[in-house]
Amino acid sequence: MVQKLNYLKETPSQTAGPYVHIGLAPGAAGFEIYDQELGHDIAGPNAAGERIRVEGLVIDGIGSPVKDVLLEAWQANANGVYAHPEHAGPDHTHTVDEGFRGWGRVITDFDSGEWAFDTVKPGPVMGRNGQMMAPHINLWIVARGINVGLNTRIYFEDEAEANTADPIINLIEWEKRRATLIAKRDMRDGKVVYRFDIRLQGEDETVFFDI
Repeated sequence: MVQKLNYLKETPSQTAGPYVHIGLAPGAAGFEIYDQELGHDIAGPNAAGERIRVEGLVIDGIGSPVKDVLLEAWQANANGVYAHPEHAGPDHTHTVDEGFRGWGRVITDFDSGEWAFDTVKPGPVMGRNGQMMAPHINLWIVARGINVGLNTRIYFEDEAEANTADPIINLIEWEKRRATLIAKRDMRDGKVVYRFDIRLQGEDETVFFDI
């Protein structure tokens, strides 16, 4: 007797929906559920390195800010080490600073669309292929209208030499497209601020990675 196999159909894709903030960042949405929100503190108070603020907008295809976006950031510390056991090495000599999470989650302001987080500037990171990558912060972006989360990177304009040699940036053929990954450095009230606007569509669309 031949048994008939029934295959399940693929689940339809869905956008993040209006309730993503309640589930993933309830405090920012006005719901005091947790004493400390998961991923709220990226670097911690004991992390060495230059303290920076990263901020920007997520902009749609007609140039308007998107005001219901959630962003997750993942980065190495100032020595280029991630808070992950595999990055510590077999002898655990490559450790991170006490309290360094290297991961954070923010949402855009419901009125202005601005997003921001405070951290330390990451150092160069050794890639899996043995090539050194320029200092960068990984971003994952979800919102209504985005069926699949978008992955991109923030590089820093004052790391021009490292950026020129970065193996990921060099995968991008056009210089104008590479520029969409570079955050602009500024000083405000004695603090370092990097500006990084994310464009979802249009002529200056930010480079997104399929990972």
